[in-house]
Amino acid sequence: MRELYIISMSDKKAFILRLDPKKLKALEKWASDEFRSTNGQIEYILDQALRKAGRLKFSGSDLTENKKEGVE
Repeated sequence: MRELYIISMSDKKAFILRLDPKKLKALEKWASDEFRSTNGQIEYILDQALRKAGRLKFSGSDLTENKKEGVE
């Protein structure tokens, strides 16, 4: 079963992403089709790619660490 972890906005870092208009339009359509925001879709795609490449591993201990630090 897939677990859901919530990360607060204060844990996220903002940055500028430049996309050509065709890619942005396609990404917005894809996000809409899956009932996500464009930003949420980008995060989802990056998360899946990082996990597939073995570059990101997320365990329950990550959530425990956040709770200890008072992050909800």
